[in-house]
Amino acid sequence: MLRYRYLKALADPMAALLALLLIFPLLLVVALLVRWRLGAPVLLRQQRPGYCGKPFCLLKFRTMTNSRDISGALLPDAQRLKPFGRWLRSTSIDELPGLLNILRGEMSFIGPRPLLMQYLTIYSVEQTRRHNVKPGFSGWAQINGRNALSWEEKFRLDVWYVDHQGFWLDLRIFLITIWKVLRREGISAAGEATMAAFTGIPPD
Repeated sequence: MLRYRYLKALADPMAALLALLLIFPLLLVVALLVRWRLGAPVLLRQQRPGYCGKPFCLLKFRTMTNSRDISGALLPDAQRLKPFGRWLRSTSIDELPGLLNILRGEMSFIGPRPLLMQYLTIYSVEQTRRHNVKPGFSGWAQINGRNALSWEEKFRLDVWYVDHQGFWLDLRIFLITIWKVLRREGISAAGEATMAAFTGIPPD
């Protein structure tokens, strides 16, 4: 396990740097399109919990407009998520700036997805264990349903990954992720722009 973690810590930033160099023209084109179609800023910078819950600034291409109602409040996500933004999400292109997070050692290619800071206070003890590894681009929950899963199912799969992580599992997740992205599966939960907010463990 120690050798796996050491190799992963070395391989992740090296692979992220190579990927950034290879896809830089794509990143530039997407950035220009985001600026034109959705406005500024091009990048979404949002604080998320990383390893052991330590905050870091997650980078993504923005997928929503800043449209507001007459009182100045932002419209619901579903109204601000335009076709171009939906396409960015469905292809996972909006996630590509996160390669910089991997390069900086804040994320891994494979691990539980980084969620919102406010969820930290409402996780169960078991759910909190998802932060015992670095967050990732893709993970066991993503290839087993992504946003079509319930929160309880998603967290159960995240913790399962923490307990079973290894080179061959990471490779399996990576390869299946490519297939899932191409098929655009599990992009959003039923009736939601992405997925309803997590509100804690439901009462028995």
